[in-house]
Amino acid sequence: MASLVAFGRRWNGWGDASVCIDLPEDALAYLRERLGESTPPHDAPIDDVIAAVAPSRLPPAAAIDTTPLTRLQHARGQSLPDWLALRFGRIERVPDGVAFPESSDEVASLLEWAKCNGARVIPYGGGTSVVGHINPPPDVAEPILTISLSRMRRLLDLDEESGLATFEAGATGPDLEAQLHVRGYTLRHFPQSFEYSTLGGWIATRSSGQESLGYGAIDDMLAGARVETPRGTLRIPTVPASAAGIDLRELILGSEGRVGIVTEATVRVRALPEREAFVAWFLPSWEPAEATVRALVDSAGAFTMIRLANAQETSTALRFAGGGRARALLDAYLRFRGVREERCLLLVGTSGSASDVHEAIAVARAIAGRNRGVYAGAPIGERWRDQRFRSVYLRNTLWERGYAVDTAETSVDWPRVRTTMYAMENAARACNEEPIHAYSHLSHVYRQGSSVYSTFVFRIAPTFEANLRRWEALKRAISEAVVANGGTISHQHGVGIDHKAYLAAEKGALGLDAMRAVFREFDPDGIMNPGKLV
Repeated sequence: MASLVAFGRRWNGWGDASVCIDLPEDALAYLRERLGESTPPHDAPIDDVIAAVAPSRLPPAAAIDTTPLTRLQHARGQSLPDWLALRFGRIERVPDGVAFPESSDEVASLLEWAKCNGARVIPYGGGTSVVGHINPPPDVAEPILTISLSRMRRLLDLDEESGLATFEAGATGPDLEAQLHVRGYTLRHFPQSFEYSTLGGWIATRSSGQESLGYGAIDDMLAGARVETPRGTLRIPTVPASAAGIDLRELILGSEGRVGIVTEATVRVRALPEREAFVAWFLPSWEPAEATVRALVDSAGAFTMIRLANAQETSTALRFAGGGRARALLDAYLRFRGVREERCLLLVGTSGSASDVHEAIAVARAIAGRNRGVYAGAPIGERWRDQRFRSVYLRNTLWERGYAVDTAETSVDWPRVRTTMYAMENAARACNEEPIHAYSHLSHVYRQGSSVYSTFVFRIAPTFEANLRRWEALKRAISEAVVANGGTISHQHGVGIDHKAYLAAEKGALGLDAMRAVFREFDPDGIMNPGKLV
């Protein structure tokens, strides 16, 4: 009962409260081998957490919900510190009220109301941030108003000649795709948070979807927008290309709510593909696997996704998939083919016409074959596609078994991909006395380089303070490894609170000053999403 709240979502975990992912006993045994026996934690009851919510400091207003449950639901995202705060009932601050506008004009009115009443504003999309974007800062004295766009989800216009669709920015991934599919179109922006993240959130955090190789990241998809700022409405028109000064889209992409609230966005959509396929290979070790990936990127194949797991992630994925006898047969076959302990799993996605897909798979088979890859066909790839938005639910399952999960990601040029990947993993393993299970994959690849996405699993400690110390040591060690190897502090998660201390290494003092100047121009009183980004 305590885990169910409005919208059918867990209040202290990920996703739909009715969805539970079983973890095979073999997978639990695998974690025990590496991390030791765990103790399932006792979560704080929701009634106790609600009872601890302080009274709102906002003046009464019909458009603003100040009930404790609503404010609690909008107080945290999905980072590990957020989970710790919710699971242990240690939430330092919640917003003083939550508004649910239904139009851009209502958003503008709420911003004016906030200015007049001395409130600070946090934009809220789907609540899926993993770096603290939506958290009310405890050191901000003013009351906090969270503005949720959950009632702004409509497709406003579809220009089929130009391939442009205009949506309200609160549209989630399923909202957006459903409204496009009935017209024969798709955006195909598929982050793992697809179920709940929103178009406005994708823009504000500069999101990349799983098929960005073929369809582009949100940067490539965004054609125009309407943004409500404390100084008025910013309208960014759509044109195919322009040499007229600075591209205003760049002022809102990655702005994390500091400029204002994106209320409408026009995106470039495409016709639904005739066919798509996801297929898999096992490569004997990292070197030939990376060589395969780089050759695929340089080829002319119609690839939408190239995803390469290192040996540790491959081993973990196979154990987590269960399968017992089937896995043993696969292992025997791969060993017979010369692919043993250092095997790396490669997933390739392709879409388009039937001939495009057929030709792309043929190209991939030839390239992987030259690097001693063993073709595993469609079953593994199709299983990945079917589970790609459900695998994140394993966080709930692992927590209930006594294990915490965190992730980190970056991107670097090709000469530094391997060293950065292992530097992140090794830094995590060495950061404290608690054993950490670390593994990585390349989730987005480019001709210049690749993203590196790493996962870290460790046992949950008995207390909130002990777990927070473990996370802080882990986060610091990984972030310092990223910076030391010349990587970006975020390839797809944004900056928020958790990455803010490391942004200067990438942007420099002058760059940060320029960003602050832009934010002041649109928000001279500093009411927008305080404490985030810079």
